Amino acid sequence: MGRLNGQCAVVLGAGNRGNMAQVIARRFRAEGAQVLVAGRKMDELQRFAAEIGGHAAQCDITRLADLEALARTALQTMGSISIAVNATGWGLLKPFLETTGEELLQMTALQYIGPFQFFQTMIKSMPKGGSIIQISSATAKIMLNDHAAYMGTKAGTDHVIRCVANEFGRQRIRANSISPGLTDTPMTAQGKAIPGLFDSFLKGYPLGRIGTSEDIAAAAVWLASDECFMTGENLQVNGGLTLRTNPTKQDMAQSIAKATGKA
Repeated sequence: MGRLNGQCAVVLGAGNRGNMAQVIARRFRAEGAQVLVAGRKMDELQRFAAEIGGHAAQCDITRLADLEALARTALQTMGSISIAVNATGWGLLKPFLETTGEELLQMTALQYIGPFQFFQTMIKSMPKGGSIIQISSATAKIMLNDHAAYMGTKAGTDHVIRCVANEFGRQRIRANSISPGLTDTPMTAQGKAIPGLFDSFLKGYPLGRIGTSEDIAAAAVWLASDECFMTGENLQVNGGLTLRTNPTKQDMAQSIAKATGKA
């Protein structure tokens, strides 16, 4: 404990109880950092901030004015920003030919333009350097059916992280991303409730289990700490999934049929 003593962290995307951003924020506090959690649901943010002894701010990543206000609030409440984490996302699953223009605009605003402007805003508030962490996805590298809009925007933002690392390293700013695979979170709870669905993913994980938010938080602590001498990289924190692959639709259907006795 204490690996982040003296650090001030902004964690965006923490508006849902028990989600990955909240797990990361809780771990940062346990390691000694001041933490400001942000997202769209202020009631939950305030509840969670009170629980961990942190601060809360409302922020929609798709609104530049919100991001600028978030930076000002962080500086007013904590005095500085040395860690900035973007853990927002929308797990759109839809066939390629059925994905609408409106959905593409929404996905791009949330998972490309929003993160781009989040990085810009945080960099301007880090005159003494710091660590920027983007939560990406293993599917930015490997395939999953009906996930193209999500995958494409995550992959694009991974490359933006590389650009940030290259340009702002001279200002002692590190920028890295973390790529989970399927993770047991509130966002995947509906899928987990389908008998056999999670089981269909297991053969793709050399380490033999589905990932947890705690796995991601542990990696985020290292990236945020002064121990980290790495920038412009994507940590594949997914039990080796990218050595193999996600299941196909047929694999999922067979696993569900087996679990429900319909095979």
